[in-house]
Amino acid sequence: MHFVLDSNAVIHVFNKSLRLSAEHSYFISIITEIELLSFSKLTQEDIVETRKALSKFKRIHLTDPVKERTIQIRRMNKIKLPDCIIIASALEEKATLITYDQQLINCQLVNCKSLEDIL
Repeated sequence: MHFVLDSNAVIHVFNKSLRLSAEHSYFISIITEIELLSFSKLTQEDIVETRKALSKFKRIHLTDPVKERTIQIRRMNKIKLPDCIIIASALEEKATLITYDQQLINCQLVNCKSLEDIL
């Protein structure tokens, strides 16, 4: 199975030192990487560790298909732009979105699960 981890799920994996099953593919949107690395209180050591941890995930870049899906989602829903990009990324990968964001779970635009559901 393919899973796209939202920022909050990635933070949970890092904070709890969780191991994700090797039998699945794990992706992050480029937006998730930006969100995690742009936190103003990160030290240089935090940045190095975060980059190292993120290197284990496959990236979904902002391609034209992701861009077009994002535009459609954003025009039809009151969802923040970064979340629209993450949803569009999951849809383009035909992946399940792993998140704790209740708005994303409730939007029913993409198959969503919590991290506990896949561990």
